[in-house]
Amino acid sequence: MGKLDGRVFVITGAARGQGEQEARLFAAEGARVLLADVLDEPGERVAGEIAEAVGKERVRYAHLDVGREEDWAAAVAVAKEQFGKIDGLVNNAGILRFNELTATPLEEYELLVRVNQIGTFLGLKAVAPEIEAAGGGTVVNTSSYTGLTGMAFVGAYAATKAAVVGMTRVAALELAAKGIRVNAVCPGAVDTPMANPALLDPDGPSPEAAEAMAALYRKVVPLGRPGRPEEVARLALFLSCEDSSYVTGQPFVIDGGWMAGVSIL
Repeated sequence: MGKLDGRVFVITGAARGQGEQEARLFAAEGARVLLADVLDEPGERVAGEIAEAVGKERVRYAHLDVGREEDWAAAVAVAKEQFGKIDGLVNNAGILRFNELTATPLEEYELLVRVNQIGTFLGLKAVAPEIEAAGGGTVVNTSSYTGLTGMAFVGAYAATKAAVVGMTRVAALELAAKGIRVNAVCPGAVDTPMANPALLDPDGPSPEAAEAMAALYRKVVPLGRPGRPEEVARLALFLSCEDSSYVTGQPFVIDGGWMAGVSIL
């Protein structure tokens, strides 16, 4: 038996990175999954690969711009048509930009707010009533290490991720009586294309760039390496299954010890 047998999940940003690994793991644990993203070609490919492993009746892909309320309504309709209900949501979709805060264009700041913050809000607004109608379930929001502490040159991103933590706590309070648990994952450095765009290069990062990144992780992360997206997926699974049945309203840091403090060694 899987940890998610019989349950239906919507997972956003599922075309690659953390969302892809969450979709693969949740399906492997028995869930029926709607993968949603704006990256249609890779999203369809991932959905097809999962379908080959677990059966096409348990997987569906839908185009979803999380900042558009009408896209959320359409995605919910697809999930209900395909699976009949929705038991859980993983609000994973997000974007990152590096910029000095006072040099950040307003348009860039607003874009991050629309995707990372408004996207999470719209997901809760659209899916929580469906989860309640299904008898209760879970929501996992994706915040960040930077939503709990400062980090230079990601001011807009950190602001949106701090908002997600606050939204998670409020949603947990308001939805508890409806049988819905709401938690947040707060990853540190994770080896995905969002944090390391060189991964999108067909040839991968150059040896020099790869070594520079590795040296940085050895310096700032106590465990000496970036996280892997499948490690974040396992935390999302824990927060989405009965193993965490008495947990709600919490941000869970998964950062290799980065937030623990400064090491002088």
